Amino acid sequence: MAKGDEPDMPQKDVERHKYERVSSLYSEDLECRSRNLELALINKRILKKEKSKVEGREQQKKIAYAVKLSSEFLANIIVGAVLGFGFDKLVGSLPWGLVFFLFLGFVAGILSVLRSVKYIAPSRLEQRRTLQQSKEDNKEV
Repeated sequence: MAKGDEPDMPQKDVERHKYERVSSLYSEDLECRSRNLELALINKRILKKEKSKVEGREQQKKIAYAVKLSSEFLANIIVGAVLGFGFDKLVGSLPWGLVFFLFLGFVAGILSVLRSVKYIAPSRLEQRRTLQQSKEDNKEV
């Protein structure tokens, strides 16, 4: 041994030993970073899948609502046409009853859609029904 407690090592061995320690620390750091990056990517994929599921559900709700509104509108027009045709068969004035009730069905369809999107106030019958339901709910409590 040379001076003090340090072993006597050639200069090349000391440098190689330092390089090995630094490279092992560096490789451990890279492995740790790689694992952290993998975990972050996995979390990001999971969040992306969940987000796409939620967006898909919202899109389905919007499509279902649009189908509901269009079916209400078309149902009112078809009922108006059938009533108009029936009225024409009974009375014998072929085009006028059909035209009148078709127009009436069209207007009823527009009002129905406007009520569904709450652009206009609900009808009196619906207001009474909701009042009766709220009174019944209050009695039960």
